[in-house]
Amino acid sequence: MKNFLNNIGYFVREAKTTIRLDLTSNIFSLFSTTLIFFILAMVISGWWMSNQVIEVIQGEAEINAYFDEQLEKKDIIELVESMNSIKGVEAARLVGEDEAYGRMAEILGKDAQVLAYFEDNPFHSFVEVKIHLDEMDSVLSHISAMEGVSYVRDNREVLERLHHIAGILELLGYVVVGAVGISTLVIISHIIRQGIYSNREQINTLRLLGAPEMFIAFPFVLEGLFLSAAGGSLAVVLAGFSIKYMYVQMAGPLPFIPLPSQEVLIVNMGILIIGLSACMGIIGSMMGLSSAKKN
Repeated sequence: MKNFLNNIGYFVREAKTTIRLDLTSNIFSLFSTTLIFFILAMVISGWWMSNQVIEVIQGEAEINAYFDEQLEKKDIIELVESMNSIKGVEAARLVGEDEAYGRMAEILGKDAQVLAYFEDNPFHSFVEVKIHLDEMDSVLSHISAMEGVSYVRDNREVLERLHHIAGILELLGYVVVGAVGISTLVIISHIIRQGIYSNREQINTLRLLGAPEMFIAFPFVLEGLFLSAAGGSLAVVLAGFSIKYMYVQMAGPLPFIPLPSQEVLIVNMGILIIGLSACMGIIGSMMGLSSAKKN
């Protein structure tokens, strides 16, 4: 082990020499792995973002119950109290016309000026009911059957669509991970086989001198590790800039979407991609060594 550590400098120099011997091919391989890991990084980031959005929306699942305008104030208060007593209801509160107007103005942002064209407030009071998502069907049936309730609006369709999108992204993530793994292993193993073929005379000389197989093979493992990890690192940099651009673009028209922390997302994605690329580089190198040894 001590001799192995003492030869680290030699291994690194040999790996650099092997890369320089076929520099053009290695540069194209680096670009290929960068593109592959960039696609993976963006798919995984999209998957994490969609899951975050769904979790937040599920945690704030609510329905809006609209009541008959003829109801007296005391009847409305009794209606809200009755809703609070339903199993599965976390909280029910009355949202007045002015508050409903203010919410819409906040959502519209700069476009809120269109509301000024209405002579009267176009929004009606309603009861905002926060519920447990698992109890949505039961709560909906109870509230819809209550006297005085004219209409109930829920976000079930939004949640179902988000679940569908998240499922697609999850499936796509697994497919891309598999494709990235196979592509990286093929590229790295091919590079290692090519490097061994180009250095076959030096390898035979080292064997004649009694060098162990691990001593001969380790520079090629370093070569595969470096190319794959470098591609993963470049992909993380590109993905980081892309994610920041996406956040800037989404912050304007969609400020109400509960996106995860940009910094946390980039850091977690970077750790995953670089770690995965390093593992793929080592495995691909071992596959290339094994294939070359058989041939």
